[in-house]
Amino acid sequence: MRRWIYPYLKQFKTRNIIMILFGLLGIGSGAMLLFVSGFLISKTALQPENIMLVYVPIVSVRAFSIGQAVFLYLEKLTGHDVVLRILQKMRSRLYKIVEPQALSLRSRYQTGDLLGVLSDDIEHLQHLYLQTIFPSILGLFTYAIFIGVLGLFDGLFAFLMVLLLGVLVFLLPFISFITSRRDHVQEKQQKNTLYRQLTDAIFGQLDWRASGRTAEVLERFAAENDALLKTEHSLRKRRHWRDGVLRFVAGIALLVMIVWSDMQTGQGHFSPTVIAAFVLVTFSIIDALLPMSQAAADIPTYADSIKRLQAIESRSFDQPNQKDCDWQAAEKVTMTLHKVSYQYPNSSSKAIDRLSLHIPHGKKIAVLGKSGAGKSTLVKLMAGLVQPDEGKITLNEHPMDKSFLSTAVSVLNQKPHLFDTTIENNLRIGKPEASEEEIWHVVEQAQLTDLIASLPHGLQTNMHEMGKRFSGGERQRIAFARVLLQNTPIILFDEPTIGLDPVTEQNILETIFNATENKTVIWITHHLAGVENMDEIIFLNKGQIFMRGSHHKLLQTNKYYQTLYRMDQGVYETPHSIR
Repeated sequence: MRRWIYPYLKQFKTRNIIMILFGLLGIGSGAMLLFVSGFLISKTALQPENIMLVYVPIVSVRAFSIGQAVFLYLEKLTGHDVVLRILQKMRSRLYKIVEPQALSLRSRYQTGDLLGVLSDDIEHLQHLYLQTIFPSILGLFTYAIFIGVLGLFDGLFAFLMVLLLGVLVFLLPFISFITSRRDHVQEKQQKNTLYRQLTDAIFGQLDWRASGRTAEVLERFAAENDALLKTEHSLRKRRHWRDGVLRFVAGIALLVMIVWSDMQTGQGHFSPTVIAAFVLVTFSIIDALLPMSQAAADIPTYADSIKRLQAIESRSFDQPNQKDCDWQAAEKVTMTLHKVSYQYPNSSSKAIDRLSLHIPHGKKIAVLGKSGAGKSTLVKLMAGLVQPDEGKITLNEHPMDKSFLSTAVSVLNQKPHLFDTTIENNLRIGKPEASEEEIWHVVEQAQLTDLIASLPHGLQTNMHEMGKRFSGGERQRIAFARVLLQNTPIILFDEPTIGLDPVTEQNILETIFNATENKTVIWITHHLAGVENMDEIIFLNKGQIFMRGSHHKLLQTNKYYQTLYRMDQGVYETPHSIR
């Protein structure tokens, strides 16, 4: 609450005060409308001697009825204005948290969880203001003012109403909060589970449909949905019981008000014409107090949303102040990893375990290992996307962090995202201010000149969603050209040729090695294609280096490497023999 709620209430304090003022005026107008109406009905029933005796109440009824509508409209208008301003601040704040660490967040959270935070939790918090905070503040003010007014007439009766209406203001809201907390949290968690299952099912629909598991997936989804409906039914049932108790207590309060008004009339303190007025005004006051129980019952859901936001915010890390470095102008850029360790949350083992590595400028290193060995985690650490739990990574003695991404280090991963826009725009993502000459230079380096020339609109050709207009090899070349346009001294390749046929893979490898002759290359791969071009080969196992050396040295001295290389060569000899 202190980080995501109170700061915005304080920031928009003036608007909040105006909104509360309008709300109190609206409630007051409604209360006075019923009070004067009750008096007017009673007075006219006694056949007043002069019409002027009821003229003022008649005018007052008109004034208060107009005032009630106007003030409540202004209260809603200012309240929604405040909430929309707060949501705008919250969305901007969340984006600033998520955007810099988007890649690392994807490794920690499922897509459905992130969608739940971005679409559901932020939007949900607007109801915290509109249905919990604002109604509760208005209810407390109304309660205090009403008790104060009654105290002017009868202190003992005012104390009795403090206790009776206190059931509506304090006791029942507290009971609602306690009893509904478990179900509300469960409902929220079940909704998040459905988010995850839905996104997982959509992303993997081709696989589960091809494997004939459609019915199983739908049944599992239906079971989760039924569990959610059951929880929602339980909440509705509890809400109905609570509303019944609220109405019962409200009825007692009205009966007590009737008895007290009658007693005051019998003792000569009141005119009989105000009995109906006091009773009717109590209706208006009770209506302002009733929403407080529902407001308290909803608090657990807001707390859960805030908890999820804080969980993402806590994953962000403050970066040290970096000196402005012109990495492209630097003669040499050396990367050093000193006893680096990293462990994912809720994992029992370290993904990277006290790994040390010195990579001088221009060196080309291949990093291999089976799945789960720590290769992808090493890429994230080297790119500055995540910070090591232990040890440090430096570039020319500067602590590595995400601010160096795209200036000192660039990354070409397995499935680079190509946007639904022109080829040129996709290239300029790497360097928006690039000149026409620079663009054509990287196009030539990536061996895309013939492809661009064959297109009717050249660089202005639209790539369509995910670059589907082009083949896998063409998409990788365009993504590689985008990386080259950044002109960073270090390039990380995270299995960029995976999924390509052997011939296309070899062509891409030749293009990459020719274009990165003067750059530091760190090549993450699962097999040995192209390792002959590397200065050193490193094998990872359980986050540690268990074998390293040049291709020729390992091929001569290491039987394990010899076996792997023969197996890998067998894969690539078959296509050549067929040809």
